[in-house]
Amino acid sequence: MATIYDVSVMAGVSLATVSRVMNNNTKVSDRTKQKVLDAMQTLGYRPNTIAQSLASNCSNSVGVLVSQLDGPFYGPMMTEIETALRSANKHVIIAAGHSDEAQEKDSVEFLMSRGCDALILDVEAVSDDYLIELSKGPTPIVLINRYIDAIKERCVYLENELGGFMATDYILSLGHTHVAYISGPLFKLDVRDRLKGHKRALAQYNVPFDESLHYESDFKEAGGSDAMEHLLSLNTPITAVVCANDQMASGAIAVCLEHGLRVPDDISFIGYDNIPFPQYISPKLSTVSNPINEMGKMAARWVLQQVYNDQEMTVDSSFKPELFIRTSAKQID
Repeated sequence: MATIYDVSVMAGVSLATVSRVMNNNTKVSDRTKQKVLDAMQTLGYRPNTIAQSLASNCSNSVGVLVSQLDGPFYGPMMTEIETALRSANKHVIIAAGHSDEAQEKDSVEFLMSRGCDALILDVEAVSDDYLIELSKGPTPIVLINRYIDAIKERCVYLENELGGFMATDYILSLGHTHVAYISGPLFKLDVRDRLKGHKRALAQYNVPFDESLHYESDFKEAGGSDAMEHLLSLNTPITAVVCANDQMASGAIAVCLEHGLRVPDDISFIGYDNIPFPQYISPKLSTVSNPINEMGKMAARWVLQQVYNDQEMTVDSSFKPELFIRTSAKQID
């Protein structure tokens, strides 16, 4: 098996020069770098990354823990994280927590056992106390889509209460007073914040919150379908539905169409997240943005700035939602 010494002999350079080439050091000339790379290829030499990380106390890898790997929401976030880190010659190791406390903790332990230099965490089930304690450990962490005041400098988050308010405020501004609400799982902080914003908007318009018109679902299209079937079975007048994400809104709209209801002529809808596909269906879904891709980018930049000492990186930690008005909601007659 070829060694770094063999590479240096074949290339006619010092061991230090070979090391600089492997670490992508810009101080090495292109001609010398090519000689080293040619020697490595000829000898079939592969750097021992484990030994390198032990020697430098740096693995150049970042652990990323997300709630799930499927669906249209997390892909853009992971893409932005990987792109930002890859541009700095860092690699990502991805694990999923599935919104389960035991699995989230197990995934954190796995990523730490791989020697990751930092962890980017999108977690929903573990407690604030657990994350506060984790932040005191040797592996730096940054949170996405979660705010904890005690470690706010490590949080990249969206103002979800404001987003929930904006969605319902828009529907109420169109004259709707018989408004149903389809939420995600209430154990999630962002879900509770959006519902809180929904209730605040109702209060400002003096519209009572009707608990019977609130359906707790699961953020999936099928969950939105189930929610809408239930709401229609109540035989209660409903002129508008506020959905806590676009996927549930899509499922709910499909059920309305199956029942012969016209959207938005008979019933109006608004979603949340501004994922791509509802922009291309008919009617086009009005929604509130959740810039999860930008939050992912900022979390990666936080790591580059705080862990890898790239002081040229700027990091925005707080994001405000934006209302996108399309054609799924209309003024009530």
